Amino acid sequence: MTSRINTNFTLIPNQKYRRSNRQSSYLSKAFDSDSQPLSTLGNFKALPLEIFQIILKYLTVKEISMLSMVSKTVSQHIINYISSSSGNKRLLLQDFHKLELSGRRQDSAILEHYRCLGLLFKRCTLLLPTKERLKYIHKTLAEVSCFKFSGCAAPMQCLGICYGMFLQTLTAGWDELECHRVYNFLCELTNLSRKMQTVVCSKPGSARKLELRIRLFCRNVLLDHWTHRSDSAFWLTRILKPWPMVNQARLLYIIFGPISPQDGQVVWQKMVEGPTDESSLKGLADAIKLLYDTGTKEWTADDVISLVDELSVKVVPREWLLENNARLLILCGNNICFTFMASKAVNGRAIELARLIVFLALVCEKELYCMDWTVKMMQKVCKVFSTPMERNNFLQSVANAFACVIMEMMQSVMSGDRDEDDRSFLNLFHLVHAQANFHKEILCLTMNTLST
Repeated sequence: MTSRINTNFTLIPNQKYRRSNRQSSYLSKAFDSDSQPLSTLGNFKALPLEIFQIILKYLTVKEISMLSMVSKTVSQHIINYISSSSGNKRLLLQDFHKLELSGRRQDSAILEHYRCLGLLFKRCTLLLPTKERLKYIHKTLAEVSCFKFSGCAAPMQCLGICYGMFLQTLTAGWDELECHRVYNFLCELTNLSRKMQTVVCSKPGSARKLELRIRLFCRNVLLDHWTHRSDSAFWLTRILKPWPMVNQARLLYIIFGPISPQDGQVVWQKMVEGPTDESSLKGLADAIKLLYDTGTKEWTADDVISLVDELSVKVVPREWLLENNARLLILCGNNICFTFMASKAVNGRAIELARLIVFLALVCEKELYCMDWTVKMMQKVCKVFSTPMERNNFLQSVANAFACVIMEMMQSVMSGDRDEDDRSFLNLFHLVHAQANFHKEILCLTMNTLST
């Protein structure tokens, strides 16, 4: 079948159509070139740059960050404002040592300012590669001396911790690869790895000022401002993992261990000279739980238990007092405490384990914790032993450990080696009561089992 073509209309010549097409294309491009600045700058197109910057002075930092999202051109103008002397002076607040600010909480005005400033930099540099973003931000913040690793003369009284708030806001939502780059950039910028190597290879306390600087940088910049535990675990892992286990334990103690209330420096002998309080160990316990509970692939249960063991054995020249070790395990929680004790049982260290049970009972007595917790923990550990003979030997070791520790404390008291506050006598007093309550709980448990 042949199709019929309707010829009742006029055909437009192809050549004329092409000329018309070129003309409309030209007009379209001309229109686009004229309208492009208008579409990106809007009504600001009519304003000189100086007037635009004056307008920015009337906006809050948060409002400026929202304005930077309007277009790439507006964002570039805001970046120019940040780099100007007036913008730099306004945005980079440096009132870090004013007395009226030093006692405020983290929601104080200057911290909130730097949180919003982090958001502003995050939005302004959105289109740049990570490396270029970091270079620009470092160049801008380099004028703030308190943000430098050793730039502040009085770091304990400084609110330069807002650098951490800035960094947290800036990197929120970044993937792990980008955050790796941020950590490597900071390490290169501050020479952090070399400084850490100095303190972990030196005698504890021989570089006190450097230990303090490392502690403040890690806590204030990298660790303390995250709302999600997984983020804190990521940054703590970056700090610890490059080092051998013994150095990891040393760094953990530097960053989270007890400090002097006078100068803020790390107190190394506190764990070996006498019983310590809960506040001195809470930071270490929280860090250990962070690594154990977040489920990251980089930390197995064995890794964390080895870290706890190294912490109490090799961080300082002498081992911790067992009472301090027991207190740390209690603060770490049931899972870590049991895993630590089960590890000793499996490795044939039943006598060490028996003495640890004694001091767990002592801490429970002193802190008025439920003594049945210690008994149940011992009962759970007994199931780790493979034969009835091993269990019986362990229980005998626990009884012998109570007797030995009581005799040691009694000899210390009878020798006249007393503290001004009679600490040795009080320890003996608490231990005798701990033994009585411990055996009472065992009797109750036995009688309840028999009655059922």
